[in-house]
Amino acid sequence: MAKQGTVAWSELMTTEVAQAKEFYGKTLGLNFTGFDRTGEGNYWVAMADGDAAWGIMDMSSRPGAPTGWFTYLAVDDVDARVVAATGAGGTLLMPAFDVPSVGRIAVLKDPTGAVIGLFKPTDRP
Repeated sequence: MAKQGTVAWSELMTTEVAQAKEFYGKTLGLNFTGFDRTGEGNYWVAMADGDAAWGIMDMSSRPGAPTGWFTYLAVDDVDARVVAATGAGGTLLMPAFDVPSVGRIAVLKDPTGAVIGLFKPTDRP
């Protein structure tokens, strides 16, 4: 697991998945592996030399959604860190939830207005 407070994962949220894959593939030499998110479109993982680097979330099912990068910080315990963050003036935007075989996530807004995800990956053998 990444060290607490460091970037654990980033994803590009866009309705223009094919264009993004083409751009980052040509620019950075990446390949992409897709995963079906039933009812929400595909999720693509950018692969760099066989390792997962970051993701592309297909926002086509959310018309008008802005395109942008989103960052998740590594934490040791999502629920405990949500309590700490809200106690320090943060606002909970998306309560903690589990993504099967990925990990636990919550989304907050810090006191400056920046939105950030907290992430603890699922333990893997």
